[in-house]
Amino acid sequence: MEPQVIRAIQDDYPDEFAWCYGCGRLNEQGHHFRTGWDGDKTVTVYTPRPEHTAIPGFVYGGLIASLIDCHGTGSAALALHRKNGHEPGSWETPPRFVTASLHVDFVKPTPHGVPLVAVGTVTEIHPKKWQVDTEVFANGELCARGQVVAVVMPKTFVQG
Repeated sequence: MEPQVIRAIQDDYPDEFAWCYGCGRLNEQGHHFRTGWDGDKTVTVYTPRPEHTAIPGFVYGGLIASLIDCHGTGSAALALHRKNGHEPGSWETPPRFVTASLHVDFVKPTPHGVPLVAVGTVTEIHPKKWQVDTEVFANGELCARGQVVAVVMPKTFVQG
């Protein structure tokens, strides 16, 4: 049985930062990835849609990279939010991260039609920079692993 994310960090992102194609809850066309805690690990569960097919029966690698990317930034936000004394649902605005680097290794073809489970381990590199090592499983088997270095988004960030 796959873990479930009851309360995700993305649920608490302010509306102006909830538009990411991968994890933005307000992006109608997006994936709506949701990342939460499972003990001291982070987890995102996502079932690919039919259009995420690489070849019949297998998931497109770009979706897996997107999952690792958004899982990484969400995990970093969870970790810093917890370090600051808060959890998702505390009604405190969580920090928002952007990707500084993304690395993905595809271990084996990822079957389509089953939930993908991304499990992350978060390490603080610097107060504004966090590393998230992620493994992606399908049917309990490791299919991909990745690493995201995420940095805190500047408070002065404005669209322009």
